[in-house]
Amino acid sequence: MSASKFYDVLLAPVVSEKSTLVNEQANQYVFKVSRAATKDDVKNAIELFFKVNVKAVQILNRKGKEKRYGRTVGRRNHEKKAYISLEDGQTINLGGEA
Repeated sequence: MSASKFYDVLLAPVVSEKSTLVNEQANQYVFKVSRAATKDDVKNAIELFFKVNVKAVQILNRKGKEKRYGRTVGRRNHEKKAYISLEDGQTINLGGEA
């Protein structure tokens, strides 16, 4: 499979208090991924870009909230996140670590 397909799979790492806690406790990393991405796509993209072995991938679909702007009702975009578990002893450097 071509590597160019996987450039559209991973959108951004999620850096929040919850994702940091999950990283410390379970050695999992959280990424925002494309809404069309599958578990296999995410696994192959992580292994290709970060040169690590992925143990498991869990996908979370989050629906966008409905918001009101005066009389107008709008909706935030839907989002898909992936929780990636790595093999023991492997890490991903997201650039914020010293």
